[in-house]
Amino acid sequence: MMRRAMAGVMMAAALAATPALAHPHIWIDAGVEVIFNAQGRAEAVRLTWVYDDFYSLLLVEERGLDADHDGNATPEETVALQGFDMNWQAGFAGDSYVLSGEAPVVLGPPADWTAAYQGGRLTSTHLRRIVPPVAMDRPLKVQVYDPGFYSAYTIAYDPKFTPALPEGCAVQVFEPDRDAADERLLAALAEYGADEDVEADFPAVGAAFSEEVRITCDGA
Repeated sequence: MMRRAMAGVMMAAALAATPALAHPHIWIDAGVEVIFNAQGRAEAVRLTWVYDDFYSLLLVEERGLDADHDGNATPEETVALQGFDMNWQAGFAGDSYVLSGEAPVVLGPPADWTAAYQGGRLTSTHLRRIVPPVAMDRPLKVQVYDPGFYSAYTIAYDPKFTPALPEGCAVQVFEPDRDAADERLLAALAEYGADEDVEADFPAVGAAFSEEVRITCDGA
């Protein structure tokens, strides 16, 4: 299925009456850029995250920024924002996954990050190297999701390619079967007893809600 404008909104509306369904807490509009080397191999991805208005406001207020409450950071405040979401814990996969065919590829740590606050929303970008760069002889898949579903991601922007999409390649953006994903979530929650803390140990169902940029080249 092709993408929708916002991730998780319809699910949240349909399931809001169920107290246990406290997830997701954060909604993020994501952008994906794939960077190719001179040999046409995919060597890096740049991810853009645009946080929802409410979470953006919480983070900005927590840091004492946007004193005039106009929804925009001053140049000095923008400097203070750099790297605000890049202090990753050991083992954190970055909510981004790349596969060559069905085989996962290794992504390096985040680098070259940026941050901004405009129009009441926080935006950050970061680069992740593909180690080693991969040939395009199999479909390249870039997935964005939080395994614990604390955050819900939508690929909200057209994919970008640097310097360009290789000749003979095509790109599609897929979204999951959301009805099936909702059913998987409900089935996982049904396994919890009344005295168990679902919020503290939420089932790892985020992959079921993953959206995906898929690049397929001639011969792949």
